[in-house]
Amino acid sequence: MTEQLLLWGGFSIFVLTMLMLDLLVFNRKSHEIKIREALIWSGVWISLAMLFNYGVYEYFGKIKAGEFLTAYVIEKSLSVDNLFVFIMIFSYFKVKPEYQHKILYWGILGALVMRIIFIFAGIQLIHTFHWIIYVFGAFLIYSGAKIPFQKEDDNIEPDKNPIVRMFKKFTPVTKELHGDKFFVRINGRRFATPLFITLITIEVSDLIFAVDSIPAVLAISDDTFIVYTSNVFAILGLRALYFALAGIVQYFRYLKYGLSAILIFVGAKMIISSFYEFPIILSLGIIVGLLIISVIASLIIKEQPEDEVKG
Repeated sequence: MTEQLLLWGGFSIFVLTMLMLDLLVFNRKSHEIKIREALIWSGVWISLAMLFNYGVYEYFGKIKAGEFLTAYVIEKSLSVDNLFVFIMIFSYFKVKPEYQHKILYWGILGALVMRIIFIFAGIQLIHTFHWIIYVFGAFLIYSGAKIPFQKEDDNIEPDKNPIVRMFKKFTPVTKELHGDKFFVRINGRRFATPLFITLITIEVSDLIFAVDSIPAVLAISDDTFIVYTSNVFAILGLRALYFALAGIVQYFRYLKYGLSAILIFVGAKMIISSFYEFPIILSLGIIVGLLIISVIASLIIKEQPEDEVKG
């Protein structure tokens, strides 16, 4: 018990320290994150995740290390799909690039809280009701199968979101932005700004995203520490990944098919787990292979102009 507390306590201190350094030292002032800075930070977060994975290997052994790496790759790859949603949300609210980092920072804090609740609940359900693993597996197959048919240009309509609508009933919202402020006081009255509504919308999108990603990671491991730490490292690197890929992510048009195949594979793996247990290395190889194939296809297969397709 003491060992578990030390592991969780040490990891929590590490996360809080990195978040405080991010907010109070490296990004005290709102500024636009350039691609070079984003790539450097992406490299930092990936390197930290790999160092942690080495620590898991030394402390827990190669099986747990394999589980962490596979879960991390799944979460990281699925998070790329979420970048499309972030881009549309920021575009809808006309949020300037220099303010996007602040929204993603606070959005990540909320995501960390939601993830640990989802993970503990999911693992407890699997341990208590083993049959729920088949439900999760079927849900992942369904989620994966529908990805290729989702339209990337679907309209984002926050005003129809029940959480946003409920918030507006209790707190008035200004029509325009006020710098990087979430709340302002006008004539003695407190108003929320569209920046805070953007944050709520980001949080809701991450909640929906977690419904897919958490069961996928639970198919790899039911160790709470491994599942949560792999999620945290993927989430902490999400902001840097967003700014690094925001300008080019639309060119990876076959990536969604790779993500679809990954979810279907993981769902099938979950359903047959009582009869056959995929080796972690094999699972990792299949997942990485599907990602590589979808990225290569996006780079080498040129998109046909609409007039040629019609002709």
